[in-house]
Amino acid sequence: MTDSHTTPEAAILVAVDIAKDHNEVLIELRDRHNHRRRFRVANTLEEYERLVAYLRQFDAPALVGFEATGNYHRPLAYFLHARGFELRLIPTMALARTREAMHNSWDKNDPKDAQVILHMLKTGLSQTWHDPLVSGTNYAQELSKTHHQVTLARTRVWHRLRNHYFPLYFPEIEHFIRSDHSGWLIQLLLRFPTPGSITSLASEDFVAQAWSLIGRKVHKSALLAEIYAAAERSIALPVTPDSAAVAMLRLVLEEYLALGRMRESIAQQAEIVLASNPDRRRLMTVPGVGPLTALTILAEAGDLRRFAHYRQFLKFCGMSLSTQQSGRFRGISRLSKYGNARLRTAFWMPAKTAVRMRENSLRRKFDRYVRANPVDADLRRKAYSAVAAKLARIVYGLIKNGTDYRPFFEEAIPGG
Repeated sequence: MTDSHTTPEAAILVAVDIAKDHNEVLIELRDRHNHRRRFRVANTLEEYERLVAYLRQFDAPALVGFEATGNYHRPLAYFLHARGFELRLIPTMALARTREAMHNSWDKNDPKDAQVILHMLKTGLSQTWHDPLVSGTNYAQELSKTHHQVTLARTRVWHRLRNHYFPLYFPEIEHFIRSDHSGWLIQLLLRFPTPGSITSLASEDFVAQAWSLIGRKVHKSALLAEIYAAAERSIALPVTPDSAAVAMLRLVLEEYLALGRMRESIAQQAEIVLASNPDRRRLMTVPGVGPLTALTILAEAGDLRRFAHYRQFLKFCGMSLSTQQSGRFRGISRLSKYGNARLRTAFWMPAKTAVRMRENSLRRKFDRYVRANPVDADLRRKAYSAVAAKLARIVYGLIKNGTDYRPFFEEAIPGG
């Protein structure tokens, strides 16, 4: 067992190439000749305990390194961490580049990967492993990732409706779509899936039956009258309401509503789980950051206090600048994007919201960037990136120092 200051020179190095059923283990002992032992460990409790018993028979502490492989590494990592072993994470990209440099080939196999992991452990090219279950971010991760997958599924269903079902069976309904969250429209189409199901009723009867389906709308009578008029001049395919095509349309509409209810249920569960989290409360004070954005930041970043400097956090997010340079050539500095893509999105979206608000300094930063040419799309994109990076620095500072966001009130803009 080791502490958090164990050096590779003073430890037994254990390289584990993770797989679904069996893990390739390569151990370098601390003897006069640095002998190596190689064996396989199955993903069973008995094999895990056998590995721990083998490592504990030596006087030197053990340093275990592995590459994240799907979610197959999580049980072994948690088991070894609970037994007191120090763990190191080998970045996937660095492992691939080192393997190519060491063997001058793209060829890969489990024993070769274990050798490369051992080499990277010896040279210190690794990261400290932070187990989500130990650090208390596992539940937030599950909520965030499940919400993300449900949102993607609902978006795919929405695209299926707009690209397949609506053009065939009710093309004119596209005119009444205001956003991707037109729940009232889905409810209306469940009751009246085709123009024929609308025109089979008199205009007054249609308005009476559809009145409660579209919720609280301004000029509700005019809206229903427009929908009825569109149904009368529709070019939709003439299918009967009891046909298999309409049955499939209703099935997809119900799937869309069910996915929406699942999103709301996950959001409510997140409110309960994170209600007492002080970091979430601090994040909610930042302009543009809502409940789901705060959930994503906490889930993807974990404990921000583990980063010694905000530049490390920006690099983790992929928001650090990188420049291609060779000889006299020096390229343009760009975002590296070698980091967590969901975190970049989590800061990009609040940045677009924050620049539309007056009670913060983020809008001033955005205005300074676009002052030269406010209509230049490329310049505005760079400005949003700069504001998102500043937002990430603000979030890091608030959680690191344990303080709330203090809004900056901008002075009045002439003519604004």
